[in-house]
Amino acid sequence: MAEKEQEQKPANSEQIEILKKNFPSCFDKDGKFVISKMEEIVRQNNVDVSRESYKLDWLGKSYARVLANEKILTLIKEDKVHNAKPDNKNSANILIKGDNLEVLKHLKNSYYEKIKMIYIDPPYNTGNDGFVYNDDRNFSTEQLVKLARISQNEAERILKFVNSKSNSHSAWLTFMYPRLYIAKELLKNDGVIFISIDDNEVAQLRLLCDDIFGEENFVANIIWEKKYSPSNDSKTISATHDYILIYAKSISSWKLKLLPRTEDMNDRYKNIDNDPRGEWKSGGLSAKTYNEKYDYPIQTPSGQIVLPPSGSCWQVSKEKFNELVKDNRIYFGKDGSSKPQLKQFLSEVQDGKVPTTILKYDEVGHNQISRQELTSLFNGVFVFDNPKPTTLIKHFLKLVYLSENDIVLDFFAGSGTTAHAVMQLNSEDGGNRKFISVQIAEKIDEKKSKTAFDFVKNELNAEPTIFEITKERIIRASQKIKNELSQSLLANLSDYDFGFKIYENVPAFAGMNDEHQFLTQDTIMFDGSILNDEELETVLTTYKLQDGIKLDVNLQEIVIGSYKYYKSENIIYMMNKGFTTNDLKLLLEKFDNDRNFKFSKIVIYNHNFLSKHMREIYEAFQHYTNKKSIQVTVTARF
Repeated sequence: MAEKEQEQKPANSEQIEILKKNFPSCFDKDGKFVISKMEEIVRQNNVDVSRESYKLDWLGKSYARVLANEKILTLIKEDKVHNAKPDNKNSANILIKGDNLEVLKHLKNSYYEKIKMIYIDPPYNTGNDGFVYNDDRNFSTEQLVKLARISQNEAERILKFVNSKSNSHSAWLTFMYPRLYIAKELLKNDGVIFISIDDNEVAQLRLLCDDIFGEENFVANIIWEKKYSPSNDSKTISATHDYILIYAKSISSWKLKLLPRTEDMNDRYKNIDNDPRGEWKSGGLSAKTYNEKYDYPIQTPSGQIVLPPSGSCWQVSKEKFNELVKDNRIYFGKDGSSKPQLKQFLSEVQDGKVPTTILKYDEVGHNQISRQELTSLFNGVFVFDNPKPTTLIKHFLKLVYLSENDIVLDFFAGSGTTAHAVMQLNSEDGGNRKFISVQIAEKIDEKKSKTAFDFVKNELNAEPTIFEITKERIIRASQKIKNELSQSLLANLSDYDFGFKIYENVPAFAGMNDEHQFLTQDTIMFDGSILNDEELETVLTTYKLQDGIKLDVNLQEIVIGSYKYYKSENIIYMMNKGFTTNDLKLLLEKFDNDRNFKFSKIVIYNHNFLSKHMREIYEAFQHYTNKKSIQVTVTARF
């Protein structure tokens, strides 16, 4: 009856389970993978097997794989005061405080293949940005040997490395690998990720993303001109650009959205011959690649003979050319003696502008603009180094077909630019995109950023952390957008989501993670019966995510008799003490007689129930045929 949660898994265990599920014939009776059988399958489907390959490897890669598969060590707590405010209580936007690796793991059950777009601006590892590898996983050598399937000597080297607070390339890759791996799992099949980076790690990041997303899913490496003038204090060549790597979850499923055409682009089209098909511009008819069939003389209406440029030919055959002339698609100039030009009609061009890999600062903004944008929100106070401009993020949002309620995730939220950009673009085009932003409560260095430190401490009356700036920026940006919309006679404010819910990634209660065991019946030290109401709500929020319920979905509180239940569409949670046999009787009666009261799963917080009542609940729903004929599973959690 009891459900044992989150067994500790070796590295790549999830990938192996996928292989076993989809290719069972490739495993022998002892569970060993038979490569030759897999090769036979792919060859039968005309897929070539390459014997040449290369891979990115580093000290710590096996450790990073363990982290990607390691069970959750924390809980998710709701900020009930903030979330109860009018703008926030029904909002589908989310801000989460905490370690983004843990948060991503929490999101995995509820948001698996639910995220349409990810943008992140991770640490660049410049040596000056404060990045050092640090985590609190206290694996023993023996545990790491078992989980990573490596030798004791290698396990000792890795543990020494991860505990050294390094900022090497290997440390940065170890930090990024599990986060990107889980990020891929969150993306929809037609989803896409944008990653900002600079020269320090761009080469390593490209190889890492090839490893995780697949080289074939690389879309582009964008160059963004982040400065409008060089740095005169540069010791060598002044770096005036950053990169944005773009990878699709599946390049065959992702579709690029064209940018809106500009007035300048349309102004190039004229209708100088009053063609009934409208405006057009002339295009060259010659081609560089030579084809003898397309090399022929053309006689203009004035009688002149025109040949293609030396060494080239025309774009079309003679027969096709005559068809184009007949259809008035060839222009020979006003006097009919000019070199033939192909008429390209505005009405026939694709409705949009193809984006390029170069983003100029006058198109999408630069660092100085982004700094001004942020300081103006904070009444002239400079609170964050090197924020990205919202115009840059909006540019990327416009490249993605984001449908109603599609989610944009940023798990390195920083100052909150992505959330701001999502809300801003929604206000501009009437969209309904949603955001999830994640930011760790990184302490602000009082010496390096005294202005920001003092602002958070004195103005916000909060602990001086980056998270508080993220939160405040989203609040202020939302209010600014709301004020601007309220001045428009066309805007209906009820159509917009100006709020956001806040959750926090918090440590599990004492004893829950003994020997890395999370919420299991093996826990000895943890006494769950002593949790207060707020702590029980934290466990409930964590359960909700675990069961695939999104954070923005509010559970319904239902009182039957004297007992309170928490219900989603298909799940009913029983968390509180005081459950009696009579409560079970009333629950069964309502389940049978209320046609609108349905569920297929019961989750029980074991610590608050007598074993007698646990057995009664289990037997009632396993052996009793209810009038709705719904199969109900009963799960007890510890």
